[in-house]
Amino acid sequence: MMFDIPIVALSLQIALVATGLTLPIGLITAWLLVRKNFRGKFLLDVFVSLPLALPPVVVGYVLLWLVGSHGWVGQISQGLFGSTLAFTWFAAVLASSVVSFPLVV
Repeated sequence: MMFDIPIVALSLQIALVATGLTLPIGLITAWLLVRKNFRGKFLLDVFVSLPLALPPVVVGYVLLWLVGSHGWVGQISQGLFGSTLAFTWFAAVLASSVVSFPLVV
């Protein structure tokens, strides 16, 4: 039972940071989609709903591809920090944010 405490603490950290990132961005996006008319509104709505429509394995694979060594986010982080973001704490926050974003909007 004592070994579970760091795991729960890490999960809570990831959840809190992901919520802190997702909530303001999601609320602004929801406000834009409801209150404003602009070109590309339909595409933004489709993009927001995509994580709900795709299976979680596909969303995870796309995120892994993006932050891995072959993806553009991974290549940028490789150049800046010397390593990719795959399998890091930030990648877990990013994945949690992407999956929960449509639920906020």
